[in-house]
Amino acid sequence: MAENSTHGIRADGPAGTGRPPHSATGVRKRLAAARRTLSTGAAEDAAGLFRAAREDAARLGLVEEQFTALLGLGECGLETGELAEARDHFATAEGLLAEEPLPRRVPALRGRATAHLLAGELRYACYLLETTVEALTASGTHDAEALMHLHTASIAPYMDMGAHARAVHAAQLAQSLAPQVRDPALVAGMHRGVARTLIAEGRIAEADASLARAQELYRKLGVRTDLAHCHWMRGYVRSQAGDLEGAESELRTARDMLAAKRAVLFTTQVEVELADVLRRRGKAAAAAELLSPLLAPSALGAERGAVHAGGAHRLLGLIAEERGEHESAEEHYCSALSLLERTGAAGDLADLCRLLGDLLRRTGRVEAALDAYRTGLGHRAAPGTTTLGPAPPPPPY
Repeated sequence: MAENSTHGIRADGPAGTGRPPHSATGVRKRLAAARRTLSTGAAEDAAGLFRAAREDAARLGLVEEQFTALLGLGECGLETGELAEARDHFATAEGLLAEEPLPRRVPALRGRATAHLLAGELRYACYLLETTVEALTASGTHDAEALMHLHTASIAPYMDMGAHARAVHAAQLAQSLAPQVRDPALVAGMHRGVARTLIAEGRIAEADASLARAQELYRKLGVRTDLAHCHWMRGYVRSQAGDLEGAESELRTARDMLAAKRAVLFTTQVEVELADVLRRRGKAAAAAELLSPLLAPSALGAERGAVHAGGAHRLLGLIAEERGEHESAEEHYCSALSLLERTGAAGDLADLCRLLGDLLRRTGRVEAALDAYRTGLGHRAAPGTTTLGPAPPPPPY
């Protein structure tokens, strides 16, 4: 990063502060301490440190340090689930470097896209990432770290939207950049993202190996949040492979690590996936007990993890259906459908519409069941996906 952020500071410090010029060093030390706290401790504690460092940096006119502090505040917001605040911090950081080359702003753009992804705004997250890649390409800029940031970040929304081919292509591009990237955290994130595409292709052993590489890098760096995310993903891998006992163990480890850091949003999302494993292991009561508190607006919802909130309703619907409580099951499925329709999570929507349609058919409501099935098909057949004829009409349900 350019060391030009202290331009304009007089020998006796900025007007009105009485601070000597070496206070800039103090700000950087505070930022390093805030970063360590975010890596190993609670995001709320780190946010206080980042906020204080940002205020000092603003008084001293240290633009680069303000940018770093805002990125830190945005990351804290992602962990605590304050997604609107996180977006604002990342957007302010972008504005600070508006006159700088685009690669300098990419970490903030990626953070903003991640906030939209967590809020369930998958299409907009993809739009941000894709347009930034296009702008880099148009400018003739080949910045390996910036491109790896963008391609890695695009894997998750592509997968959630059912765009598997695009996700695989993004993963391949990110992998091809690895030899040019020196940041081990960025490389670890790439391995974690690639694992997601390998799972979808049924390459479970390779996905697990990719996650193992990411875990090793995160351990060396001492980044507990990302290490917890690796346990989370390994739990998902084991769940997909049918190893429910191993999945439960990995997910509990991830949940405990994230809860210790008071990473509220990520903890509740892991608990939804843990509840799914518990239900599949025949522990429906334990799953329901884990899920019920997550449906409070302060835990999950349309603006705070819509995909996992929809997942929680889906699971509670399954549990109710298994108990013969068909009305309750239908209510949960419809709540899930309402949440997921805003996200464009095609695979989750199709599965949910199948569950709702099957329930309605079994209870004798054949026309309503057909509408539910058509809704699921409508989300799979979007404009631009049909070879012949006009775009399919929107589903009636």
